[in-house]
Amino acid sequence: MGKPTVVSLFAGAGGMDLGFKQAGFDIVWANDFDADSVRTYQRNLGRHIILGDIKDIKSKDIPNNPDVVIGGFPCQGFSINNKKRSMEDERNHLYKEMLRIIKDKKPKYFVAENVKGILSIEKGQVIDLIIEDFKKIGYKVDYRLLTASDYGVPQNRQRVFIIGNRINKENPYPEITHYNPNLKKNQQLDLFNSKLKPYVTAKEALEHLANKRISYDPISNGKGKIYNHIARTNVQDTFWGRKYKVNQHDICDYLKKARNNSEWSTQKIDEHFGYRHTAGHWFRKDNNSGSIPNPDDWWELKKLLKFDDKYDKAVTTLEEKKITFEQSLRIANWDTPSDTITATGTEIHPNKKRRISVREAAILQTFPDNFVFEGAMGSMYKQIGNAVPVSLGKAIGKLIVNHALRKKIRVINNFKYSRYLNTSDLDWHNSLDKKIASNQKSFNF
Repeated sequence: MGKPTVVSLFAGAGGMDLGFKQAGFDIVWANDFDADSVRTYQRNLGRHIILGDIKDIKSKDIPNNPDVVIGGFPCQGFSINNKKRSMEDERNHLYKEMLRIIKDKKPKYFVAENVKGILSIEKGQVIDLIIEDFKKIGYKVDYRLLTASDYGVPQNRQRVFIIGNRINKENPYPEITHYNPNLKKNQQLDLFNSKLKPYVTAKEALEHLANKRISYDPISNGKGKIYNHIARTNVQDTFWGRKYKVNQHDICDYLKKARNNSEWSTQKIDEHFGYRHTAGHWFRKDNNSGSIPNPDDWWELKKLLKFDDKYDKAVTTLEEKKITFEQSLRIANWDTPSDTITATGTEIHPNKKRRISVREAAILQTFPDNFVFEGAMGSMYKQIGNAVPVSLGKAIGKLIVNHALRKKIRVINNFKYSRYLNTSDLDWHNSLDKKIASNQKSFNF
């Protein structure tokens, strides 16, 4: 029997794909519309990835009968009015495309990853509608918020994982393998009967690179080559930030109103700026990441939406500020798992006067040292920040294999189970084994 197969949507650089491959899957087809991500994927995972917008790809061009479909769809286009779903919003096409492919290809399982914020959009109604849609096409569906550090990833990354199956089983989720040793005893899990390990810290993960010079050439770690140990080194004690205090929620509401009164959709705005879903955060009141357009984007957005001057000064007036722990250029923790690795590469190394390198960011996402990223440095950071941690993908992949292949005791018709009707234990067990072998078909994943 061959390896179970995977079709991967919105694959990016291939974090979840690599995890599933390490778990024993064969990735037979993948897709992404970012050219650098596709080049990275091809270099490390194979040329089975297709560059292009998924909405332009016909279902017939995707391999039939995959065992699993994986991917992460954007969620910023969802809106609900009067408890009715707004599925016709063009910004939802990626979600609908994933639903289309799963419906057409009927994989035994699917795994969808998304940001934590999807749980709070419209007070939870959006995630409920998503789950309901997957159920309507024949899947038993569950979702959970997983924290990567609970599974040995040196990063406090929280993401929602939606898992569905059409073989009428309970959906598998990995059991926690690590714990926070800094919690008080009354806050900890029962460790007496547990084999939980302490969290993997950023120091444990990155210390071996602390004194390695930044280099565009591969460097040796004594066992092999380390690639992409490059970083932005123009970190000073100051940075340019907004002079005036800005209320993000107010600006989100302001921009959303201007967008709704214009002919511009969020998707068209993204395309205009050449971003991948970034513009969606400008209109999301539930977004707490401080995603306000930078001054250049603000002036360009003003040309498109034609809003007034109310927030011009507050958004676009910058001044030089000292770097503090409170501002957005977050310091990566050292003696704990790091903060969430973002797609912008803004994290500053805790001990060095530089940002964490591309390789260090990749390590915090559990990419192996020989995984090479393509494109400009900013693109590399973006690919890494948007990825699923490899080891978490592997844990989920292994669990699905074990879950699907878990043996069941089957009732064998007309077989006398009483051991006392046989001459011995051995005779009874041999007779049972022969009967099962003759009646039980092998389970193909």
